[in-house]
Amino acid sequence: MLDYDSLFALAAVIREGSFDRAARSLNVTPSAVSQRIRLLEERIGSALVIRGQPCQATEMGRRLCQHIDRVRLLEQELHDALPTLATEGTVRVRLPIAVNADSLATWFAPSAAAFAAESPVLIDVAVDDQDHTAEWLRSGVVLAAVTGSSRPTVGCNSQVLGAMRYLAAASPSFMERYFSDGVGAGTLVRAPSLVFNSKDELQTRWAHRLCHRHVELPRHTLPSPQAFVTASLAGMGWGMHPMSLIEPYLKTGALVELLPDKPLDVPLYWQQARASSTLLDGLSKVILAAGRAALIQPNS
Repeated sequence: MLDYDSLFALAAVIREGSFDRAARSLNVTPSAVSQRIRLLEERIGSALVIRGQPCQATEMGRRLCQHIDRVRLLEQELHDALPTLATEGTVRVRLPIAVNADSLATWFAPSAAAFAAESPVLIDVAVDDQDHTAEWLRSGVVLAAVTGSSRPTVGCNSQVLGAMRYLAAASPSFMERYFSDGVGAGTLVRAPSLVFNSKDELQTRWAHRLCHRHVELPRHTLPSPQAFVTASLAGMGWGMHPMSLIEPYLKTGALVELLPDKPLDVPLYWQQARASSTLLDGLSKVILAAGRAALIQPNS
């Protein structure tokens, strides 16, 4: 049998990022947390925590953290079925999920917030590019994710959310400065673009689709969808923006499309671990409804 006090200590260290903060969250001493982790590592025969700032889980540590998340979901199910077993007060279950920043900034956050306001959960959101969130599922860090991959991760279900429509846009002054001779490979190679991080390929994909070849784009890095909008309004660069985020600025003319009728649609999917849980299923139902209402559907 596994020592669940030690497993809870492991999960707290990874969640909080340090032994001290984990100890405070568990109402024990840091030395008690350290001893529990040490005993668990000896029992497993493998390192579980990479000590650092913050502490991170090894591959085996991530698997055990996922196991704890599932155990908590199952315990919540049992408490709902047998209320006499429930402890006093509300016990909130951690639901770790991964989502791309543009979804979080547009349709995802309101739906997740509404669910969390009415449910005994603590939603723990990790942000990554939609082409990489599936890795969080594969590593066991999260139980569900908004991802660009339709292929289900092992142990997960995959359902269509819809496609997020992106528009290449910039300020009128930026357009005049860099694209007065038109938008093509020759002008794009000189016009600063905006990227979220090194994983962000949307601008490159749009330029490749337009020019039918790779174009090396100069770029500013801004890890925030709202900062993209602010930077574009200021004339810092052009970027691929979620249509819903910049519609007001397009209507006023504060932003303009680089080329009309040249959107980039990115399909999104909701993948969830096949854990029997009304809480996880409830969150999935809310997210699927919100995504399908906000995103472009295949038959539209």
